[in-house]
Parts: sequence; structure tokens; C-alpha cells
Amino acid sequence: MKKIEAVIKPFKLDEVKEALQELGVQGMTVIEAKGYGRQKGQTELYRGAEYVVDFLPKIKIEVVVADDQLDRALEAIAGAARTGRIGDGKIFVSEIIDIMRIRTGETGPAAI
Repeated sequence: MKKIEAVIKPFKLDEVKEALQELGVQGMTVIEAKGYGRQKGQTELYRGAEYVVDFLPKIKIEVVVADDQLDRALEAIAGAARTGRIGDGKIFVSEIIDIMRIRTGETGPAAI
């Protein structure tokens, strides 16, 4: 099992969600986040004064998938989140040792 954490632009959330649902991925956690990468934020103009916005609004999505779904899920997320412009985000993949569904006590892949 793998955990995918994707940091994307907020307006791409619906497209990413739909792409994952088409693959049959069930369940996702969505977290509002702020951050920056290589672009180091951006300069904004407000009432004639220029100021730097260090942390840009982002969305962090977390999903857990079976090993055989990983490549398709990564392609779906990257395809749906890509704009081709700086700040499109990152995807992180981690190994999941075990899962337990609290309600039923199921463990392992059955708990996904």
C-alpha cells in the first residue's frame, strides 16, 4: 500500500478528485495549506504599495492506494493538476505499513 500526498493549486481540486474517482480510488483527505516552492512566493500590488506574499494558498490531498493502483493514480493526479505554469505542485509517495478501519477493525488492504 502507498500513501500519495499531492500539493496542488486550489482551483484544480475538483479535476483531481474526479480523475481519482474515475480510477475507483475511494476516500481522500483534503487539507487547506499555504506554502511556496522554487517560485518563493509572489509580489502583489495593493493600494499602490508592493508587498511580497511568501506563502501561497495550496491544497494538500492525501490518498492511500493499493500498490497496483499507484502508477495510474500518479498519472491521474499529475494530469489533472498540471497547468504548465510555475507552482503546479508536488506529489510525494510513502510506503504504508498497515491500516486499520476504526469502525470494523479491518486491517491491511481491506481497510482502504
